Amino acid sequence: MSEQSPAPFLLIERDGPVLTARLNRPETRNALTDPAHMDELVALCRQIRADHSIKALVLTGEGTAFCAGGNVKDMQQRGGIFAGSPYQVRDSYRDTIQRIPLALYELDVPVIAAVNGPAIGAGLDLACMCDIRIASDKALFAESFVKVGIVPGDGGAWLLPRVIGMPKASLLAFTGDTIDAAKALSWGLVADVFPTDQLLGQAQALAQRIALNPSHALRLTKRLLREGQHVRLDTLLELSSAYQALSHHTEDHLEAVNAFLDKRPAQFTGR
Repeated sequence: MSEQSPAPFLLIERDGPVLTARLNRPETRNALTDPAHMDELVALCRQIRADHSIKALVLTGEGTAFCAGGNVKDMQQRGGIFAGSPYQVRDSYRDTIQRIPLALYELDVPVIAAVNGPAIGAGLDLACMCDIRIASDKALFAESFVKVGIVPGDGGAWLLPRVIGMPKASLLAFTGDTIDAAKALSWGLVADVFPTDQLLGQAQALAQRIALNPSHALRLTKRLLREGQHVRLDTLLELSSAYQALSHHTEDHLEAVNAFLDKRPAQFTGR
């Protein structure tokens, strides 16, 4: 008998221009340790970036957790990406989990994290890699690396302060404390909180509202927001004028203007 191939880590479904991807290892609370799982996330980003008919991505978890971060049993046994010499572990991080923030950062499509349960360690950082976060009322959040004697190895020290500011990010990173959805909302970590049974529907509805807009405008707007995090104002203005010139010469821009003046829904073609 041939061995069964393992189930995919990502369950993908498509509804028109919106993709929903579910982390599909509920038995490990969707922990991020297996390099093959990380490859799937990176490959999905590459696929979406090349397909201009996709306008938004919803990322969530199967089961009761969003993502429990790294697998602590693998840490104990020095297995998975934690195996080998210090030099090998460094390379493991660079070749596996650190590819995820880079892939999501370079993805021009808006990404919504529907945080359905605990988002711990790398799970919190994964949520912070997304553009918008909404949460279940049962969601929990922790930048918990210090609790197991390690540091944020996946970009959390860059991501979290940009989402909630340095003082609150420092508090979470230095204590490893867990906060609930209500506090996450008050801190601006998430944009909204919903009952668990409504969360995914709300995330998908938001994604569809985003997807009503022209794909070129969405992608260029996301790129401007990304670039605005690290360039001077004059540099961003120069980039904005170039992107605006491109946008003014698209068919979808003209269709949007005509639809607005005609008081009718726009019909975009991606051109």
